[in-house]
Amino acid sequence: MAAMKILAGNSNRALAETIAAYVGVPLCRAQVRRFADMEVFVEIQENVRGQDTFVVQSTSAPSNDHLMELLIMIDALRRASARRITAVIPYFGYARQDRKGTSRTPISAKLVANLITRAGADRVLTVDLHAGQIQGFFDIPTDNLFAAPVMVADIKSHAKLPNAMVVSPDTGGVVRARALAKRIDAPLAIVDKRRERAGESEVMNIIGDVSGRNCILVDDIVDSGGTLCNAAEALLAQGATSVSAYITHGVLSGAAAERVAASKLKELVLTDTIAATPAVQEARNIRFIPIGPLIGEAIARTAREESVSSLFD
Repeated sequence: MAAMKILAGNSNRALAETIAAYVGVPLCRAQVRRFADMEVFVEIQENVRGQDTFVVQSTSAPSNDHLMELLIMIDALRRASARRITAVIPYFGYARQDRKGTSRTPISAKLVANLITRAGADRVLTVDLHAGQIQGFFDIPTDNLFAAPVMVADIKSHAKLPNAMVVSPDTGGVVRARALAKRIDAPLAIVDKRRERAGESEVMNIIGDVSGRNCILVDDIVDSGGTLCNAAEALLAQGATSVSAYITHGVLSGAAAERVAASKLKELVLTDTIAATPAVQEARNIRFIPIGPLIGEAIARTAREESVSSLFD
């Protein structure tokens, strides 16, 4: 690992330190700050010529600021003659804009992929992309890590839920939920969310018998928390014993943390791809599991030119 450098932006310094500690390489000295007019300035304070470099930066809120930090850090490394630059993006923002939902709208996920590539990144490493096809938006190698092994280990060691059932909170997340259900040998249910017409409340139909089950909602992103909390109420109304949730990326914008804390969710378990806000830290039923060791192992394997996909075999 002597020819490796790990750099951190300002989005999630604690996660970057955990990753560096796992790999056994101290964080590279670098300054990422703002000028008076809020322009981003980056200065790498160590020699990186010929080094295998990894930039750890989630594009979480404020998304645009953290994205610009990532792009400028990549550019600084390229101009400093780094041998290879890997953008380590635990949470890839703009991933929900992966297609044209209506006329005259952008595909922002593709635009961001182009920006990262043009800035000079040689490869990308991320966690639980919102849609798997986003890997194809990049013209450089892209490793999409799965948080499922970390969640499964926590469910088996910490939660230990008897009579468990995995639940997808919408039809779009069935593949992800089925994969986790298979790992813990649990049945699968689906929440079918529908809104018959604008202005009316959502109707949630449960596909599967959840009566007497300890339900585990599984998804990649929780933002406002509305769907998650409503799904928990619907499951309990159908006879579920308890409802917990395992989500990879805790965006939790606005009053989401307060909404979750006041909900019927027994527990919301998040990975630390996004740094927790004070409101999230204070919520009674939100807990974090570390994703740093998984990312660190992927970085170490990348540096040694070993298989990353075998982590999930």
